[in-house]
Amino acid sequence: MGKGRGYWVAKPSLTTVALDPSPFRAGLALALAAALATPSAAAVAPSLLRARLNADILSSDPGTRRDENTDAVLLHVVEGLVAVREDTSIGPLLASRWTVAPDGKTYVFQLRPGIVFHNGAPLTSADVVWSLNRYLDPKTRWRCLSDLSKGGLAEVTAVTAHGPLTVSISLDRPAPLFLKTLARADCGGTGILQRASVDPHGAWVAPIGTGPFRFAAWKRNQYIELRRFDRYQARPGPPDGNTGGKTAAVDTVRFLVIPDGSAARAALLRGELDVLDNLNPVELAALRGKSGVRIQSAPSDDLYALLLQTRDPLLRDPRFRRALAISLDTAALTRAITRGEGRPDSGPVPSPSPFYGPVESAPIRPDLAQARRLLTACGYRGQAIKLATNQRYPLMFDSAVVIQAMAKQAGINFEIETLDWATQLARYAAGDYQAMTFGYSARLDPSLTFASLIGDKAKDPRKVWDTPAARRLLDRSMAEADPVRRQAVFDDLTRAWRQDTPSVVLFNSGRITALRSTVSGYRSWPAQQQRLWGVAVN
Repeated sequence: MGKGRGYWVAKPSLTTVALDPSPFRAGLALALAAALATPSAAAVAPSLLRARLNADILSSDPGTRRDENTDAVLLHVVEGLVAVREDTSIGPLLASRWTVAPDGKTYVFQLRPGIVFHNGAPLTSADVVWSLNRYLDPKTRWRCLSDLSKGGLAEVTAVTAHGPLTVSISLDRPAPLFLKTLARADCGGTGILQRASVDPHGAWVAPIGTGPFRFAAWKRNQYIELRRFDRYQARPGPPDGNTGGKTAAVDTVRFLVIPDGSAARAALLRGELDVLDNLNPVELAALRGKSGVRIQSAPSDDLYALLLQTRDPLLRDPRFRRALAISLDTAALTRAITRGEGRPDSGPVPSPSPFYGPVESAPIRPDLAQARRLLTACGYRGQAIKLATNQRYPLMFDSAVVIQAMAKQAGINFEIETLDWATQLARYAAGDYQAMTFGYSARLDPSLTFASLIGDKAKDPRKVWDTPAARRLLDRSMAEADPVRRQAVFDDLTRAWRQDTPSVVLFNSGRITALRSTVSGYRSWPAQQQRLWGVAVN
């Protein structure tokens, strides 16, 4: 691996051979003549697929310093034991199969034979043990460590190799959501890495994974380039979510960092961009019906919300929070901001979820008269409330503007504070805000969505709901495997959320992608993630 002029680039090994210039020139002349006489594969330009990111990735280390863009790029490079299927169930990826012990506490995975890493090393159970132990080391700062430690979903007590292709993972208690946790995008898919991904001192270098593309170059704030891995071993069958028969249909994928939406739209129309994912709904009208462009959209399992700091002297009163919730017309807000592509929601279970039942779908209706009565009862006198937002994600910024206008009708005084995204993310993680518009990326199980909201604020300040009852219900949802009983728990959680109103859920967005007509094989899905395996440029 090497570095060059501010960007990371994979450096191939080079062998220098002394050449006699005379025979070399003669051979070159013959080669040129042959190339001109007969077209060959070598004369065909390498295929390039260009996709847009609205901001640079945060790191190349899966599931550590991450955001939605980081997850999407790295899931082309690294693969885990299991992955999420299109229907949100769990399927095999690097593992060919697995068994679960009768007590539910030990999982034994059989690895697929013949898989190699991007540096040519074979995948073995030792690599799985090394990768998982690295994730579980607090120094790695893996996003999902808390879920698989004491106090989380379950604690991983041992990761053990049994021969070259068998590995077991032991837990301290049964955890029906264990495999879904391993497959989570924000966990980096728990991607298995070759140990040369770090230097001899354990410092991160670059991801050496097993995916259809290898990490080739990263020029910060400009582009990330992935190259086809010719020795990739795809699973049989068609692609299925993040698993199935994934293949690289182009030689190179280049993720171009284009923060400005109008600049990205112009690049697509000029033919300088092939895939414009996560399109701002405001930009949709300018692209719909344009020659050479087509639009895809899909409902999303994400969550946009107005976060409230329940430890704030004013916002700790649940009467104020309920008044705020019923001062907002979330249906009108959703229509205005998403141009009809999103769906209003009144609780943490997203609308595409199979657990989005009658309780979850019942809307919270605006009631300004009741809102004013509640505000009077809790002694609110129009004090200003700081509402943090950012302009990197237009849906967050536009939500803040509409919330400010709607809440004002009930007498609630919001002052918008526009931050850069990195600052807002840091303040979210520290719980350093009064109110904040925020978006949670897709979680493909309601327990995982609730888990991003519920927790001990003293230990994890980013959690917005910190009550013993909420924690007990969350634990029940994670320990239960039966869908009917799980639905009952989610119903109870939704009712409790609406009663306590620790924050106000606004909507689930629609994922909009604009494609050049030369692009084939692109598939949108509720998980939001931009997937470019199997995508070709014709």
